[in-house]
Amino acid sequence: MSATALSSLFVIWSVTSFLFDVPSGAWADLVDRRFLLVLSGPVCAAGFATWIVWPTYPGFALGFVLWGLSSALMSGTFEALLYDELASRDATADYAGLYGWANAAAMAANLVATAAAAPLYDWGGYAAVGWVSVAVALVHGLLAWSLPAAPRSETADDTKVVDGDRSFARRYAAMLREGLGEAATSRPVRRLLVIAAALYGLTAYDEYFGLVAREAGALTRQVPLLVAVTVAGQLIGTALAGRSANLSRRAMSMVVACSGLFIAAGALSGHPLGFVAIAVGYGLTENAAVVADAKLQDAIAGPARATVTSLSGFSAEVVAVVIFATVAAGSSWVAFSTLLAVVTLPVFGVAIAVRSWWPNTDVQAR
Repeated sequence: MSATALSSLFVIWSVTSFLFDVPSGAWADLVDRRFLLVLSGPVCAAGFATWIVWPTYPGFALGFVLWGLSSALMSGTFEALLYDELASRDATADYAGLYGWANAAAMAANLVATAAAAPLYDWGGYAAVGWVSVAVALVHGLLAWSLPAAPRSETADDTKVVDGDRSFARRYAAMLREGLGEAATSRPVRRLLVIAAALYGLTAYDEYFGLVAREAGALTRQVPLLVAVTVAGQLIGTALAGRSANLSRRAMSMVVACSGLFIAAGALSGHPLGFVAIAVGYGLTENAAVVADAKLQDAIAGPARATVTSLSGFSAEVVAVVIFATVAAGSSWVAFSTLLAVVTLPVFGVAIAVRSWWPNTDVQAR
């Protein structure tokens, strides 16, 4: 499959995610959030199964649509459930650390999956990799049911969203307005939403790590191992989010700036060892993104927590689409390693924003 076709599939994936991101967030503010997390599992499994039984461009496109829908169901939902559960225990200061560890656990699973891809492919080809992915997605749905059904940390008054005599459609519309209104009118929420969305969106460059590895001379069997190095960096970075949650504006700005420098330097090195630098930069980016999400959760004051958080996810997908479009447009002219360095340039703008907009009150990590 050509780089242009691959990038178009990534665009389909991201477009699907951001089309459903905010609507699913408002849904999550009205129903049991666990239900949406459970539902995301079989939807994702259906997407992977589609790739196996219909291995053509339309089949891959449909699979990415289902995968994007699954991502939208989770976006904002898990964060809101976690924060409100902690709020019910007067422990919101623990959010950055717990959310970081949750992401680290996800990355650990990703690391195992990436490292296992080569031997699994040698054993059963793409079909084995695909069906194992389907099974894991179904297990994800089952595990989501074990999460607590946390109460909402805030409730709107009867004139806004929770009037039991009003139809679900009207309550849904009111909740959607509540979330969009807070994101638009609250300066701290708006600024932190922009920072978190930019950091998460820029990590879309990780989809091209495998192609950069091939350009660096790695064999097909070695590519998953090099990508696994970057996943290890991501894992460490997210696991340390609780530690870095207390960093000052200046320090966090330096973390963000260094993330771009390491990734660009590693990509331009043209050597497999450059993936060590890429892993460091990737880990720094993920660390800053998790802390930015924690700051955003602290800033949200209204009842539409999942809606506001999903708006951050929506914005991140917009950034991701720009990344994919940039790579697709430039892949015929420039090496992927150069393109990876180019798409990290906005990170430095984010670093400037962090220096100006980062809240003075630190999240206390434990």
